[in-house]
Amino acid sequence: MVSAITEGIKVSVEVTYQPEFSSPHQQHFVFTYKVNIENNSAHTIQLLRRKWEISDAGDELKVVEGDGVVGQQPILESGASHQYISGCNLKSGLGKMRGTYTMERIQDGKLFQVTIPEFQMISQIFDN
Repeated sequence: MVSAITEGIKVSVEVTYQPEFSSPHQQHFVFTYKVNIENNSAHTIQLLRRKWEISDAGDELKVVEGDGVVGQQPILESGASHQYISGCNLKSGLGKMRGTYTMERIQDGKLFQVTIPEFQMISQIFDN
């Protein structure tokens, strides 16, 4: 698990290779990642957008942007957390992801970027 803290917001990510959904001989590797967002700031915040940079050893860098996470734009009061699970397909069994969330401080509308820490995606064929 990797973690990063930005302005009191802690983002932790845990990644899992999914061999039962992968087909290495067809260059299809499936990973899931569990994200936990903890609001350790004194403010109520809302997650508005996400931006991911996905690096695949067998392909070029891919950037994915959109509103919220898994169809939600959660509001987190001070001390609250939000957890979700999502996934990523790679053409190789080796890659990495990192990114940012755009958050809004509800009290004053201030927008700020929260770092999503870089994490590795390594299939069992590379894991010795």
